Amino acid sequence: MIDNRTAPWGALLLRVTLGVMFIAHALLKYSVFTLPGTAKFFASLGLPGPLAYGVFWAELIGGTLILVGCGSRWASAALVPVLLGALWAHLPNGWVFSAPNGGWEYPAFLAAAAAAQALIGDGPYAIGSVFQRRRASPEYA
Repeated sequence: MIDNRTAPWGALLLRVTLGVMFIAHALLKYSVFTLPGTAKFFASLGLPGPLAYGVFWAELIGGTLILVGCGSRWASAALVPVLLGALWAHLPNGWVFSAPNGGWEYPAFLAAAAAAQALIGDGPYAIGSVFQRRRASPEYA
């Protein structure tokens, strides 16, 4: 049974932490690895190097949308393939993420968390809910 008193707080916690994680990973690609360095890494995996730039923007924009709760259902769903790509990249490293080059359990967990966020949606403590209330208001009808 879902506890309707605490479920909104759970949705908020999931949304904020997932959004921050995506933004942090985008900034890691930009600041630490650099975008050209990330593109070279993607190419070393057999992926198109320019895909790294798309992943950076997807993580940065999607993470921001998720964090503030504006279209987080769609942003989370759109980022699941990015996380499945990360899972694929880390699959040869084994299970534990502390293994050399990182294992695959962390990307697998994040993919499941993003899928859960896509199922939950923005939640009541979100910018998106403000816009929904305004549209539902009789004065805007």
